[in-house]
Amino acid sequence: MTKAEKVQFVIDTLEEIYPNPPIALEHQDPYTLLVAVALSAQTTDKKVNEITPRLFAVADSPKKMANLEVEEIKNLIQGIGLTNSKAKNLKIMAEQLIHDFDGIVPNDIQKLETLAGVGHKTASVVMAQAFGVPAFPVDTHIHRLMWRWNLSNGKNVVQTEMDAKRLFPKHLWNKLHLQIIWYGREYSPARGYRLEKDIITQKIGRKSFVDEISR
Repeated sequence: MTKAEKVQFVIDTLEEIYPNPPIALEHQDPYTLLVAVALSAQTTDKKVNEITPRLFAVADSPKKMANLEVEEIKNLIQGIGLTNSKAKNLKIMAEQLIHDFDGIVPNDIQKLETLAGVGHKTASVVMAQAFGVPAFPVDTHIHRLMWRWNLSNGKNVVQTEMDAKRLFPKHLWNKLHLQIIWYGREYSPARGYRLEKDIITQKIGRKSFVDEISR
């Protein structure tokens, strides 16, 4: 198969399995999505969804979050990784949104990246899922699968994002990034991997990976 044929196979297979991929993080608006994504670093989406209801019951807007003390935020998000730094960042982020953006989450990736606790991936998720702007946020699942499918060299997430954007049509980026994440969780995980379940890697997988797994 040519690379173009492999890309089309990925698109077609994912569309068949996940025609309407959901956003895993529960949220109500751009701000609550921003907070949820920021909290998800080094923590599972499931864990984030367990703690955000109690957080958003108290602070579902920048103003309400800014009015809390860091210790109060810390208590509300207890149970997720990097609690101390995330609590501090949520308060600073809320203050930045109020002072710099009139309390509104900016629809601009560079401006989003100026916020405390917001890196390129988090900003990309918000642009894609809150504002519908084409982006291709690369998480561990996408990074892993792009390497397994021999569509990227796996050097780093920056290169993986560049490769994904180069290979896949722009109008599909927002949906595809969700589809690949769900596929990675359910069909091609990092742990407990079974090649017989991973239909895409069976067809187009990196030969060295497939050979090693098949031994």
